[in-house]
Amino acid sequence: MSPRKNHADQADIDTPLVRELVAAQFPQWAALPLEPVDSGGLCNAIYRLGSDLSVRLSLWPAGTDVVQREQAKLAALAPFLPMAIPTVEAIGSPTDAFPGTWSVHRWLAGTHPSPGALVDPRGLATDLAAFVDAFRRIDLPDRPPAYPGERRTRAPMVSMDSSTRKAIDELDGLIDTRAASASWEESLAAPYDGREVWVHSDLTPSNLLVSAEGRLTAVLDFETCGVGDPACDLFPVWYLLPANLRDEFRAALDVDDATWLRGRGRVLSQALIVLPHYKDANPATANYARHAIREVLAAPR
Repeated sequence: MSPRKNHADQADIDTPLVRELVAAQFPQWAALPLEPVDSGGLCNAIYRLGSDLSVRLSLWPAGTDVVQREQAKLAALAPFLPMAIPTVEAIGSPTDAFPGTWSVHRWLAGTHPSPGALVDPRGLATDLAAFVDAFRRIDLPDRPPAYPGERRTRAPMVSMDSSTRKAIDELDGLIDTRAASASWEESLAAPYDGREVWVHSDLTPSNLLVSAEGRLTAVLDFETCGVGDPACDLFPVWYLLPANLRDEFRAALDVDDATWLRGRGRVLSQALIVLPHYKDANPATANYARHAIREVLAAPR
């Protein structure tokens, strides 16, 4: 089985290739069972290796420094966070068959939550707020920007404007484009005081794992985390949480009106951009985007 092809130019990755890479570079794990994981992710192919490990390969092979930076970042962040996050156990070298660096991670148990099918919505909302609050409180000397193009600006979402409006036009007939434009313009106008905190920046359901009891057990994919607008970590509000718990989540994080509007706009922008690209190629991602768009457009303005 190969990962779903979302783009024509992504790397060709399949089980025999991954098995060959592991056997050649990490023979201590060569005999372990290997199977692909349909994570719904857009950037990496994931394979489970035995019961305790996973192999991650970028769909667009990256250089060694990228994976090493990720390893260092995860190790630095982990002590501050109340939930499990990935740990890089080993870094694989490029080969002729796969010309990028790849990594072996510790396996994290759980399943991706699905909006509308949450076992313990209030407990999950509490866990997510605790994670975001802990993330905001991190104080490390290295402060990489979550969105480099937005640094040192009082209007951090302006750089997203043209791509968002383009996506709205592409979805004419599939969504209420007038409502989407009105919601986006309101969020775009929300002021920003320049305060920066540590943010994960992509707390969508595909990056969250929950237990059978419905509580948050782990958070995945820290490639784009860094310091930025606190609104970046309000994604669960519209991607996942039921409407009756949003005020509780907001109160737990003491979110002001302007930050709430910017957060809503960031969710809308991402979902609008994702949907036209993945509505056929990646149904799971497209369904998450559709849900987020519906929830944002249903919210009072």
